Amino acid sequence: MSVLLYVENICKSYGAVNILHDATVSISSGQKIGVIGRNGAGKSTLCRIITGQEEMDSGKIHRNSELRLSYLEQHDTFGPDETVTQFLMRTTNKEEWECGEIAGSFQLKNEILDTKVSALPGGFRTRVKLAAMLLQDPNFLLLDEPTNFLDLSTLILLENFLQDFDGGFLIVSHDREFLKRTCDHTLEVEHAEVNLYPGDIEEYFEFKEEQLDQKIAYNKTVEKKKAQLQLFVDRFKAKASMATRAKSKMKQIAKLTGIEVKHPLSTVKIKIPPVESKTGIALQCQDLSIGYQDRVIASGITMDIDRGSKIAILGDNGQGKTTFLRTLAEDLTSKAGTYRWGTGLKIAYYAQHVFSTLHPRDDIYSHLQRMAVDGVTGQDVLDMAGAFLFKGEEVKKKIPVLSGGERARLILAGLLLTRSQVLLFDEPTNHLDFETVEALAQALKTFAGTIFFISHDRTFVNLIASGILEVKQGRIKKYPGTYEDYVYHLEAQARAGMDEYHHLHAQHTAEHAHDKKSEQSSAFEKEEADKKAELERRAKIQDEIKKMKTKADKLESRIKHLTHEKELLMEEINNNPFNFSKDRNEKLRVTTVALQNSEEEWLSLLDKLDKLNKTS
Repeated sequence: MSVLLYVENICKSYGAVNILHDATVSISSGQKIGVIGRNGAGKSTLCRIITGQEEMDSGKIHRNSELRLSYLEQHDTFGPDETVTQFLMRTTNKEEWECGEIAGSFQLKNEILDTKVSALPGGFRTRVKLAAMLLQDPNFLLLDEPTNFLDLSTLILLENFLQDFDGGFLIVSHDREFLKRTCDHTLEVEHAEVNLYPGDIEEYFEFKEEQLDQKIAYNKTVEKKKAQLQLFVDRFKAKASMATRAKSKMKQIAKLTGIEVKHPLSTVKIKIPPVESKTGIALQCQDLSIGYQDRVIASGITMDIDRGSKIAILGDNGQGKTTFLRTLAEDLTSKAGTYRWGTGLKIAYYAQHVFSTLHPRDDIYSHLQRMAVDGVTGQDVLDMAGAFLFKGEEVKKKIPVLSGGERARLILAGLLLTRSQVLLFDEPTNHLDFETVEALAQALKTFAGTIFFISHDRTFVNLIASGILEVKQGRIKKYPGTYEDYVYHLEAQARAGMDEYHHLHAQHTAEHAHDKKSEQSSAFEKEEADKKAELERRAKIQDEIKKMKTKADKLESRIKHLTHEKELLMEEINNNPFNFSKDRNEKLRVTTVALQNSEEEWLSLLDKLDKLNKTS
């Protein structure tokens, strides 16, 4: 692999704060690198320096002449009336069919291509920007927090595209699962330095822990040896006959030095003030309709949610997840029907980019202290501030000087101090690092109250969710399966879309090559080209058949597993007909639904295989 990019001794400071100091890293073609580090460590600064959007104080960036770098624009560059196709053609100078092909890989098809970009939901606008980036035919991508505000469907589409991408990339992300699935190298920005490790994020964390353990063990050995030598010196330095040996031992002590252990990042722990645990209904909706003054977003919402439930609200952007949460928080008036909270429940709502609860005269500590209820101590307030990365003197920072991310973290920390029995969260993890996300999830998992939350961070959802509400096509319903089932079906849909894209790409490439060849070649050459195209077509179909067979085999294994699980449950029910178990019955229902869905998908796949076999 050739070196595409060499970052040499980069230094960058903001005032007295060193962000990067002699940062050096060599990046080769094909490397898929996940960039990690605490908030404010310098990850985005490094990206902006590489793209030329920010000046470095000193150092050099060496770019190989073969480097074709493309990066995801953080701001929108769409014209007010530009359609998706018009924008892609203008910004990339590509033909309409090429733009449509790449756009199709992100499920931008048919009428969407003729829709104004400004009229699309946020997640779809990001898809358009991703398509524009890839149409520039790059061999290296740079993406800074590409998963923020993406719905799960778009996230999986991006994930699949990156897994199939022939070149390399550098991705800054706080989504641990996303990095684990897409990256084979890990670059950590820490203590103003950068370190590249030739393994994925899980391997890197394991390596880092082993390195720290080894340093600590070595330093303990050094300290033990020093103590032994010092004991000899203390005992014999006053004796003339032993003075020379005592001096020698003192020199040995001076030479014994341990390995520097840079201040390790502290383990974050979040303690939520406890609330009373009660049984009963937390929320009851009856034929509820939600929306805005000029339109209904979802209707016919009927459900009961038990107290203590942890409910993930999932679905594509623009379908009504936030509208539903805002209605429950009484930030929006319902359109029709009713909803009712359980008696005596106090509700707290965390909304992205809503900073109305922040007073400009407050500092971090005074805001948190004001939000905290009786019984929450000053130390509890400081601990909560520290958990959300406000440590030491930082708690004295005034609200007006805080960044958007800092304000979001502050509001989230304050909300947890209110001792509310119901917590409503809209994307709470967007401005948090891995450690804080997982600490927050562990705290919420043991929280005695009820939680409704919107999040596309799979690690976070996996740790918390006890149930799922799916928002889709104007309906909000309880999803019958597990979160694993939900993600599995989205991944299957995304992979089917990618297979279609590869098939179309092969067809278009063959057709384009054929047309060009026809204009320049003889009848004999045309015939040879046709034969080659046909062979390539058959090869592509065989490749698709192979992939689909692999999927079918996996589905068949899943069906066998679910069938066995269902049989065991039925056997247990038959053997103990009078031993009623609500959990067992629920598990049987979920297993039955998952089995039925898997069987339907398997049969559909077999039908597609049969058709492909006929065309080959």
